[in-house]
Amino acid sequence: MHHFQYAGQNLRCESVDLAEVARLYGTPTYVYSAATIEDNYTRIAASMKGLDVRVCFAVKANANLAVLRHLGNLGSSFDFASAGEMRRVVAAGASVKGSVFAGVGKTETEIRLALEAGIFSFHVESEPELARINHVAGKLGVKAPIAIRVNPDVDAHTHAKIRTGTSADKFGIPLGKAAAAYEAASKYPNITIRGVQSHIGSQITQVTPFVETLEKLAPLAADLKRKYGITYISIGGGIGVVYKEALASGPFSWWETMPEAKRPLTPEAYGAALAPALKQLGLKVLLEPGRSMVANAGVLLSRVEYLKRGEGKNFLILDAAMNDLVRPAMYDSYHEIVPLRRDTTRPALVADVVGPICESTDCFARDRQIQEVGEGEYLALMSAGAYGHVMASRYNARPIPAEVLVKGSAFELVTARETFEQLVANERVPSFLK
Repeated sequence: MHHFQYAGQNLRCESVDLAEVARLYGTPTYVYSAATIEDNYTRIAASMKGLDVRVCFAVKANANLAVLRHLGNLGSSFDFASAGEMRRVVAAGASVKGSVFAGVGKTETEIRLALEAGIFSFHVESEPELARINHVAGKLGVKAPIAIRVNPDVDAHTHAKIRTGTSADKFGIPLGKAAAAYEAASKYPNITIRGVQSHIGSQITQVTPFVETLEKLAPLAADLKRKYGITYISIGGGIGVVYKEALASGPFSWWETMPEAKRPLTPEAYGAALAPALKQLGLKVLLEPGRSMVANAGVLLSRVEYLKRGEGKNFLILDAAMNDLVRPAMYDSYHEIVPLRRDTTRPALVADVVGPICESTDCFARDRQIQEVGEGEYLALMSAGAYGHVMASRYNARPIPAEVLVKGSAFELVTARETFEQLVANERVPSFLK
């Protein structure tokens, strides 16, 4: 669910006309809905009745300082994949005390910074990492809290590039080796065993892979509680969101009229399926959602530069490009594309919606039917709040786009568009070329 809806002919975010945002701040610009983020957080936090649940937002999905501060104000903790993400949370004025540090390649510097910040736990991905954390903690004279990330070898039935829970993936320690890894951890003098963790992938649209993962993980968790007194189990994130027909999934969700077996996975269905087994364990539950918190809370605004009518093919050329939103080029991802001003009297147009970058893969949609629009008009690429701005690049010497946060009828620029001077600020021509 989200708060992007047409009011008459004009697309709004909450009570804000998005065309006004585009005219004021230019394009490409990301726009986020504070109300949608709050709704998503509230639903996932309340999805497991009767359990002690902590939500740790996966910062890699959206690292904007305003978004992080908003989530922190709501009560969220955080899931970091780097020290840079942890430092962004601190810069946003949010606490990291209840947060976790994931990632397969933690450096000594990152481990030290996390220990000094007092994070809740490391999610350990390998035996060598366990030894490194013990070493760094020893130099600081502290004990490092850890949980081992267990790879359950469960196919999440999602895109291969966002799958993380099979034996072919780089993440975690195999389930069959987990007990031995915990036994080794128990012998390190500067390690405190605090929990167990698993995460099998992203954009998972059915509950079955989550249930299968918990069925595999629960016996190990019970044994770890008995042997080492673990206090929590983390079951990661991964709940999928609606990308197709995303505009319809606003306050009155179209899927409520669908047969239950065909509905997208909701936080409520996810919680209901997993809560019974989790209650039997008697452990604190950590959830690490990312995409499901922010994807449908954001759109990318873009301006039409040209409508190019080719031979047997039309091209709608935007000022946004793959450097601004790389998901379609990287994952063949679908984003609904809609005009900021809807005019039902105009004919439909079938076109490839593309960007200006000199790459054939700079394409947001192929043979997409859309209302006919022309030069200077604005479009919104829906469901762009996750893995959008955080993955933006400067390819073709294009600046990083702006970001705006909306709350009710108020909106504010929270990331200014990068200038050319900022783009080249850290570069130098060496003296031997002068």
